[in-house]
Amino acid sequence: MPRSVASHSTLQAFLCVGIAGRLAEMQGCLQQVLRQILEVSVTTNTPVPQMQLHTIFTELHIQVCAKAPAQEQYSSQNLAEIVHCFIALGEAPASGELMKFFLSQHGDGARAIAWGPLALIRAVVSADEPRMNIRTIYLAIRVVKNTLSDTRFKVRMAILRIIGQLALSGYQDRIKGWGLKYVSVQLTLSTYKLTNHREGFNQRELEEKMVHKVTMDTVKIITSSVSGITDEFWVRLLCYIMETEYTEALAPICISLTNLAERQLHAKDAEASVASKGRHGGLGALQVLMSSPYKGEGRGIAMLNLLRTLSQSIAPSMADMWELEIPLLVKYLEEHTEFTWNQKTWEDKLIQFLRNSLKKTRGSNWSLRLSKELNNQIESFDSPSLEKGFLYRALGFTLATGLEADKVEMLLLELLYKTDYGNDFDREGVVLCFGLCARGQVKTVLNVLRDFEERIQESELSWQIGAWRKDHPWRRETVKSALMVMYSCVASYCHPQMLLTHVDSPITAKIIHHYSSSCQDVCLKMAFMKSVVQVANAIKNIKDLEDFQFAQKMTLTGIIMATIKAEPTDSLVSPVRTMAMEALSHLSNLKPFYSTEENNELMDISIRSVISLQPPAEDNESIQTLYANAKHALEQLMESLMQRQLDPKGLQEMVHLLEKWILSEKEGEREKAMSLHLHLMHIYVQSVGVRIPLKLGQFGTLVGLIAPCTCDSHRRTRLASMGVLSSLLDLHASQTCSSWGPSKELERAKCKEDLQGLDVEKIFSASSRIAKVACVQFNCDEVVSLMQKLCENIGAMDLQHDKASVTWIVTFLQMRAKELEDKVAEILGAILAQLPVVDHREARRPLIEGILLLAHYHQETVLTALLRQPLPMESHLTEVWLAVAENVPFARTMLRGLMGRLQSSFTPRAHATSKADIWRQAAVDPLMTLCTIHLLVQKTAVDDKLLELFPDLTYALLLQLSVRGPEAASPVLKTWRLVHTGALPEEINLQRITIKSLQLLFGRLSNEQLVQSLEEQNVWALLQGSSTFLQGVGLLARLCMRSMEGYRQRLLELVLRGMDSDILSCRVSSTAVCVEFMSDPALYQEELLKPTVSMLEKGADQEDEALRVLSLRALGNMALGAPKKVRRYRKLLLEKCLDSLREPMNTSVASEGMEALAKILAELREGDLGPSFGTICEQCRAFFDNESELLRFKAFVLFGKLAKVVRISKKHFFKEEVKKAWIPLMLHCQDPCSDAACMATMFQCVHFWGWKALESSWGRRDSSTADEMTVFQTTLCSILTQKKPAVLYSFLLETMTYVHSNLSRIRIAACNLAGTIMKQMSAHRLRKLDFPALRNSLQELQLDSDPGVRRAALETLKILDTCSQHPLLASPGGFC
Repeated sequence: MPRSVASHSTLQAFLCVGIAGRLAEMQGCLQQVLRQILEVSVTTNTPVPQMQLHTIFTELHIQVCAKAPAQEQYSSQNLAEIVHCFIALGEAPASGELMKFFLSQHGDGARAIAWGPLALIRAVVSADEPRMNIRTIYLAIRVVKNTLSDTRFKVRMAILRIIGQLALSGYQDRIKGWGLKYVSVQLTLSTYKLTNHREGFNQRELEEKMVHKVTMDTVKIITSSVSGITDEFWVRLLCYIMETEYTEALAPICISLTNLAERQLHAKDAEASVASKGRHGGLGALQVLMSSPYKGEGRGIAMLNLLRTLSQSIAPSMADMWELEIPLLVKYLEEHTEFTWNQKTWEDKLIQFLRNSLKKTRGSNWSLRLSKELNNQIESFDSPSLEKGFLYRALGFTLATGLEADKVEMLLLELLYKTDYGNDFDREGVVLCFGLCARGQVKTVLNVLRDFEERIQESELSWQIGAWRKDHPWRRETVKSALMVMYSCVASYCHPQMLLTHVDSPITAKIIHHYSSSCQDVCLKMAFMKSVVQVANAIKNIKDLEDFQFAQKMTLTGIIMATIKAEPTDSLVSPVRTMAMEALSHLSNLKPFYSTEENNELMDISIRSVISLQPPAEDNESIQTLYANAKHALEQLMESLMQRQLDPKGLQEMVHLLEKWILSEKEGEREKAMSLHLHLMHIYVQSVGVRIPLKLGQFGTLVGLIAPCTCDSHRRTRLASMGVLSSLLDLHASQTCSSWGPSKELERAKCKEDLQGLDVEKIFSASSRIAKVACVQFNCDEVVSLMQKLCENIGAMDLQHDKASVTWIVTFLQMRAKELEDKVAEILGAILAQLPVVDHREARRPLIEGILLLAHYHQETVLTALLRQPLPMESHLTEVWLAVAENVPFARTMLRGLMGRLQSSFTPRAHATSKADIWRQAAVDPLMTLCTIHLLVQKTAVDDKLLELFPDLTYALLLQLSVRGPEAASPVLKTWRLVHTGALPEEINLQRITIKSLQLLFGRLSNEQLVQSLEEQNVWALLQGSSTFLQGVGLLARLCMRSMEGYRQRLLELVLRGMDSDILSCRVSSTAVCVEFMSDPALYQEELLKPTVSMLEKGADQEDEALRVLSLRALGNMALGAPKKVRRYRKLLLEKCLDSLREPMNTSVASEGMEALAKILAELREGDLGPSFGTICEQCRAFFDNESELLRFKAFVLFGKLAKVVRISKKHFFKEEVKKAWIPLMLHCQDPCSDAACMATMFQCVHFWGWKALESSWGRRDSSTADEMTVFQTTLCSILTQKKPAVLYSFLLETMTYVHSNLSRIRIAACNLAGTIMKQMSAHRLRKLDFPALRNSLQELQLDSDPGVRRAALETLKILDTCSQHPLLASPGGFC
């Protein structure tokens, strides 16, 4: 070596060593100086002495060593200088020594600082120096290989960077084997660690991400060059795509593979290698991963490009189609971002791409092999994930195209066994897969399901199916729910013709079996409902169903109904009821259709299950969703069921079901019911419109139900009810061809706006205005139905609704009452039926005013309806009459009507000419009428107009009081008191109420004297007794005539009308009053005598005894009231009186006739009697011996009256009559019952004998009556013996006939008179007597029960014996 060079080298070495020794103290500038020295050494080719190299290597190594003291470690700004120093050393002739040094550092205990030398080796390798020899690279690789087992992330990254750097530096052949294997291992390892790390971010995760990134960069570098890539590495990368769970790496890998494949297209051997390695797996994995195209830095486009590049390798038959379709898919992804794309649209495009690809391979087993690969990848993806969901879908489509059914079955069975049914996502994915497979393999799918069911059948008994899945045991219900949904999914996707063949059995039958044989928990119920919906939809979607009848429909319906019933009505914890109603909605569209009864039952059950649910809290979003879904499902179900009954009847049925809830006391139930009603009303109007008119009365009923809700406390309910009303009004208007004017439309809009507020007064005002607007749309029949419905709903809810109902009723009555003549009874019946339940006066008072309004226009109808209410009079009815009493003029009018009802039963029934006549003549309860009159008389203020009714009221009450016995028990009572099972209170009867009313009426006349007289003379008691009633009537009439002159004419008119009545009791009572009037001049003064006499004449001819008696008495009283008119009516009077005498059996009539004759004779003269005189005499004598004391008495009095009338012309005739009547007169003078009258008559008749001595004998009054009669008899017999012995003889014979009289006094008197006569008889006359017969008659009297008779008979026998022993009778011609 030259000296200069040696000295230079020595100097250089000295400097290097010195600088290296100071590095620990002064890092910055000394490192730069050392780098410059080393670079000069390389440039001048002056090597550093070998003995100094180790020192330099050691000092530099310390600077990058992880275990160096802190003060000796390099800083980041000096790292570049140190690296350049090592690069200079690597390029120097001593590079081999450098690598040996690095290799020595990896001995024992040196692994901890391995990453430092590795970083320096990479820097050395990266130096692009031609002087770098192969041995240096070899030694560098050797160093790297020694560190491959180091798992520290820095070491791994350093090694990966060195491998990448070697590839970049053209040493690809140096990394074959170990390098590619290390890269693939690190790729797998880092991916695994990233996908299996624990939750939460930590340092190790960050380190693994750094390693993974370096790995991906290395792969990209390696694949950028064709040379050095082995088939094994290609397969590893391809498998990575199929197996990795770390999706972030897919895009770079795909890009790398795409680039590599494009470069290898020119190398046939490489192409063959690609074609032979996992083409089905690659296609399947890429298809699945592309379902999430924007993950992992946009892997979708990278994968599509890879597929396009590998098209010839994977499936040459698809290449042309892929060349066309893949660019379109790429274009779609490029046009969108992860924020703008649509997942379903993208998946549909991928599925279509898959289907088109499978079509190209039809006839081969390509689809089956693809299916296997897809099936194998299922467990590679997490659940849930978009990729796995798409995988199930793709698998289903692929299996559907498989040609070998047995292999498809195997794959499906394998899928069934390995599925975790407890995982909802996996279960739904399998279900979808089976459904899609059924599109082309329905029989195969059904066979697989049957086979699977048979294999697990034994395990069902244990309630736990876990024979195949030890890691995830299958719950029995979970498997069954999955099977049910599988069957329904098969129905959804299979061919229509195949569906019709299998839908009843096995599909639906299996669904029912699995549901019925389970514990039916919530999940199972949901699965069942979902299955039903899918099956129903599948059947419905078949276009040519023709007459297909779904045989399992009713069975499914029964199960669903039972499920709905089992759901709690007050809480919502699952979507079961919602899904059940959805299932019913879908089933309703299938044949056989539900009947009307079944429809109604379904509606009712569904409404009950939802309507009572409480609205969820605002902060509970999940329950709010369930609640909203349940309401929507109910609306849809009701709509579906209504589709079969889109007619007025169907509408009415639907409303009837909702009515209970519309009238609910709970605000929430009303709101939901009204909302549902509005929804269905819109459906009905839109579907039916004007084509089918509502039934008669239906419009009013519908409006009547809704109207009160316009005043509901809940705003939504008010608005919904307004919406329903508007729909009804519009529907009715369109069907009746009427139209709404702009003003009415504006008024409706204003009313709706007012209903939204909270002011109650405004709300009621708006409701009233709505009623006025709607009123014009109603005909009379609709008004009735409206009123009935409004009344029916009163009391169903709260006061606010009741007031609203009443508001509508009053509004309609105010506007339409006058024209409702034919409907008043129905309206009033509805009001009265509901009035008792109206507790609040605010609602009750307007109803009563409505009744009065009806009465104003239709009095008779209202009266009939009110009087037909049951007794005792209830408080609400009393309140109605009290309201009448408050208005005196109206009360007077109603009293006239009530009197008319009482009097109608006593007047002839006229032919009805109007509706009012019909109601006026309708039967009513007289007791109710009387109670009402009593109440009105008691409560109505007295005025002159009211007092004008006094005669009519008095007379009407008297006539009613005259009804006794069976007539008083009106049949109306039986009809209208059915509501009372017990008897009426004792004080409520016709007599008592009538008497009370009369007392009250007379008490309000302000005539204390009359009231006192009535009490003193006990008139009320007489009227109340049936036997003394006529006496009381007469006495009352007498007192009224004296004290109430102003009312006499009206009373006379009423009496005459009553006497002409067809009712006997009325005629009798009226005649009783007439008796008193006939004794008063008023009748004559009022010129009413003639019609009165005519009525009395008719009464005297009647069969009724009381009427004849009263008529005769009244005729007789003419002599008292109008004596001057007696002669005028003498013929009639005598005829009627004599007619009464011709009926001796009727004692009262004959007695009254004789009394009347006695009164009349006082006003007549002898010549006025004519032939009637003899008739009267004869009739009088006929009654002398009558058994009736009264008749005998009246006959004696009448005979005496005749004696007073006799003058010259009748004297001789009457003398003979006196002779004929003399013996009875003398005998009856000794009868205590008639002796006074008889003696008076004898006194009147004695002068007709014409004997003064006899008259003087009768005229002595100084002795007792008996003695006087004895003297008189003796005197008479003495005179007759002398003057008329024959008469005396006839008197004896006549007297002996009386010894057999029924009266003991007469028998005694007869015995005594016979003895007296025999004593005075001459012997000549005695000789003619039949003494034996006389003796026998007298001896028979010895057996008489009366001792007086026996004594008198004994005395007479003695006299007879004495007479029989008379000397003159002892001659031969005698007969004693």
